[in-house]
This record gives sequence, C-alpha cells and structure tokens, in this order.
Amino acid sequence: MAGLQEYKCPCCGGAIEFNSKAQKMKCPYCDTEFEMETLASYDDVLKSEPQDDMTWNSEAGTQWKDGEEQGLRSYVCNSCGGEIVGDETTGATSCPFCGNPVVMTGQFSGSLKPDYVIPFKIDKKAAIEALKQHYCGKKLLPKIFKDQNHIDEVKGIYVPFWLFNADADANIRYKASKIRVWSDPNYDYTETTYYAVSRGGQLTFEQVPVDGSTKMPDDLMESIEPFDFSEAVDFQTAYLAGYFADKYDVSSEQSVEHANDRIRKSTENAFRSTVTGYSSVVPESTSIALKNAKAHYALYPVWLLTTSWNGEKYMFAMNGQTGKFVGDLPLDKGLYKKWLFGLTGIIGAVVFALISLMWVI
Repeated sequence: MAGLQEYKCPCCGGAIEFNSKAQKMKCPYCDTEFEMETLASYDDVLKSEPQDDMTWNSEAGTQWKDGEEQGLRSYVCNSCGGEIVGDETTGATSCPFCGNPVVMTGQFSGSLKPDYVIPFKIDKKAAIEALKQHYCGKKLLPKIFKDQNHIDEVKGIYVPFWLFNADADANIRYKASKIRVWSDPNYDYTETTYYAVSRGGQLTFEQVPVDGSTKMPDDLMESIEPFDFSEAVDFQTAYLAGYFADKYDVSSEQSVEHANDRIRKSTENAFRSTVTGYSSVVPESTSIALKNAKAHYALYPVWLLTTSWNGEKYMFAMNGQTGKFVGDLPLDKGLYKKWLFGLTGIIGAVVFALISLMWVI
C-alpha cells in the first residue's frame, strides 16, 4: 500500500491517501474519491506518455567567402557593448542602442554569413511619420510632449534572427472540467466533473523567429512580428548599404530553448481550440517530437527611434517591412488621476443606483 501514497489527485494535484471508511482513495484537499483500479490505470497512462524530443540541426548560416566581407566595418560600443556593422562608407556615427558616439574603424570578420535577408521596404521619413501617428489618440499623453519632444536618433538596423523549421509530432493531455449548479429550498449545489482529454497530431512550423541579439529585448522584437518571409532573399552585402546590422551574440544553439517554448505554446493552443464544451481546459502533459528540425540565419529590418523629453529617453521600434510600430510613452499623472477619479465616480454612481433600486424593491 505504500506505493499508493505517491499518487497525486487528478483533480487538484494534492497528495491523496486511502480512506478506510470509504474503502477508496480520497483527496483531503478537494474531497474527491477514487477507486483503486481507476488510479492504477491513470498512473499507467502517465508512465507511458512519451517524453519531449526537441533536438535541432542548428548549423545555421554559412562561412564567408574569401574577400566577401572586405567592404564591411564593425565597432564594439564602449558604452553598452553592442557590436555594430556598417559598410565601408560609414564614418562617424552613434550607437543605435545607447546613443554613444562611435567611429567605424575595425574590419568586420569572425561571424557567420546570414542565409537570408528581408530588405527594408519603409524609409526613414515613413518611420518618423509613424512615430507622430503613434501619439494620436493617446489621451493620457502629456500635451506638451508632442511639442517639447524631439527625435534624437532614427536608425535603420538589420537585426539578427535565427529561424527554426520543423515537423512536430505532438501528444497533449488536458485536464478539463464541467460545472453544474442547482438549488433546492434549503441549499445551493455545485457539482464539478473532471475529464482527461487527449489530443494528438502533426504540425509543421516554418521560420519560427528568435532574435539573436541581447541588446534587443525579446518582447520588443516579438511585438513587431510578423515578418513576411516570402519577401526574403538570399543574403548579399549590398543590402547593408545605408543601414546598420547588429552582429549576433546569441548562437542558434542558445536560442533553441526559446524556439521550443514558442513551438510548445503554439501546439498547445492549436490543439486546445479543438477541445470544446467544457467549463475549463488546462494542459497537463505535452510531449513533442521534432523531425527535420533545422535552423537558418537571417537579418530582419527594424527602425529604432529614440526620443527625449523631460530628462527621460524613450525608444520605439518599427518593423521595417510592414510598418508595425511599438513603444512606450510617458504618462501625464495629473490626467491619469482625473481619469481614475472620473471612472471611480461612474462606478460609484452605478453602485448607488443599484442599491437605491434594491431599496425600492
């Protein structure tokens, strides 16, 4: 009987024990009772579930050919450590990440050559106009921000991305529940029934992006997705002319965990959409086996805009292909308090009206 003490309640996850009065296994936390045979069968299912096999052929990128990178220059910013790549015509400039003045002097070498590049489709003028449009409709934005704010830097930069392709065989088990509520003259009743729901199938993932730069926050880069890979072309250094390129400092091997996490979440959500008719559905077990898993190296176009106001700097990013724009704006605390006070007043008036109605009834 000692082995039965290791069972976890399928309903709430608590440790369950044998109840001598009921002659069943019983959870002391949610009071659910189980037959011995049911738990043994459930435990067999758990033990037989396959484990994840999410391994990759991560040989992304290619080696530079002799002399191919001769026209490129690089510089490591002494302020933030960012490595910037430009063409040989780039002279004095500033770091697109922290604004520190830099001079492009070193010969670019040592990194892999990208497989693909998505060229910029949106120019600098459109990026500035997008920033102005970003201000529109922001009621809690300080009124003088638009006037006093000025743009410090507008930089077009190619951001390194690792692109992951794979076929996935997946099996997912969800814990689902149905709730039934009823009443009699004396009591209100709630009955919760739990179900183990399984789904399995195959999915194909193409160009799952993970940015390869520590200077670019993952959430910021994911916010300006998606990029349209159908417009990607084989990499040529000519596409870098007039722009900067961030040199990757996160390898494809180091990016695998993030790629697997995105694939796992996408798979759970895709299969979850097929589980209907329940009050709640929570993934309990996911096993994914990848086939034909391979990574590629690409450069994606991003506009970075830095503005300053009231002693603070604000950074914005725009997808240089689609124009999708993101960034944080300052908050007028005075306007926010007035808005919050007005919202509180509306809620209070509604509550007062309901109380008055109940009193009349």
